[in-house]
Amino acid sequence: MDLIDQLTQLDTFPDTLALRHRRDKIVAASQGSYDALFDPTLPGLGLRTRLQVAERVAALSDSSALQQHYASRLDTPGLTQDSAAISSAALVFAEKLTRRPVDGDRAAIDALLAAGLDAPAIITLAQLIAFVTFQVRVIAGLDALKHSSAPAADAVTPPADTAPFVHPAHLPKPGETLNIKGYTSASLDWKAWVPVLQLDQATPEQLAILEASHPTAKTSDYYLALIQQPRILQERSTVFNAIMYAPGGMSRAERELASTVVSRVNGCVYCASVHAQRFEQLAKRNDVIAQVFEDPDTAGTNARERAIVQLALTLTRQPGHLAASDLQALYAAGLTAAEILDGIHSIAIFAWANRLMLNLGEHVWPVQPA
Repeated sequence: MDLIDQLTQLDTFPDTLALRHRRDKIVAASQGSYDALFDPTLPGLGLRTRLQVAERVAALSDSSALQQHYASRLDTPGLTQDSAAISSAALVFAEKLTRRPVDGDRAAIDALLAAGLDAPAIITLAQLIAFVTFQVRVIAGLDALKHSSAPAADAVTPPADTAPFVHPAHLPKPGETLNIKGYTSASLDWKAWVPVLQLDQATPEQLAILEASHPTAKTSDYYLALIQQPRILQERSTVFNAIMYAPGGMSRAERELASTVVSRVNGCVYCASVHAQRFEQLAKRNDVIAQVFEDPDTAGTNARERAIVQLALTLTRQPGHLAASDLQALYAAGLTAAEILDGIHSIAIFAWANRLMLNLGEHVWPVQPA
């Protein structure tokens, strides 16, 4: 079994184990990310520092099983050690990314550079912190799921007939830009605070990973920063694509809704804009996105959407507090266990994505024509 299976003891919950492994590509690439990030031969940031950072992130997230795992690995003899300055700077960066990723700024990156970390080592550190926040939320979600049960079919009240959808008159039509409380559905750019790889210096391996990661990766500061640790990016891109685009289970639009909620709560204007657009393209409406931008705590145009939004809020803000009882509203709204797990994964991957976007660079608004 892989690490997440072990820490959630899924061997004693065969139904949840089987459910998780229906998305085996996510399972394999999540474990692959762990293996890449904690590879003893990875240069630039010592394994002891990486484990110290992971243990701190798990502790700050109230994930006791994950914290104990990383703490136990710190007892391994012969771990490579960084300077006190690097270890201290890495832990300070970890605390910021874990607690309030929106507080990330260029000064935090400059502090890491001043402590002696180069750009590839900073990418390793940021990916590591963000990955552990992903692990925390997948583990919390599986722990809740394995103790939950869908209500009996005869106990579920079928949804009442609803009137045909009418677009709210006060909102721009889908495809037109929403601008609410600093959040937007406009297309934004993103600029890195760390040095990025120059494409003419990329190896064949790096080029292949960029091509597999995203259609615009070769021209994106985001991917040209992350590709400086190619194996880590490769595993992360596999996890992301398997979560967001796999067929079946939760609808694509609902995954985009959950992602937008997480991005709104974390303060990631860039990610919120991208996934608001994708929801609109898939659902052909923007009413719930306007609600999320206005106030995510009250968002949702029906019981199903409200249940998905509330799951995203809890798992984003207090992953250690998620309980089986928190899933009952999802079951009552008609979601299956497979759909709930897709929602958990969508929420968890944006714990990862937001922290990279908010702490390695900044969103850039399009230039308005004169």
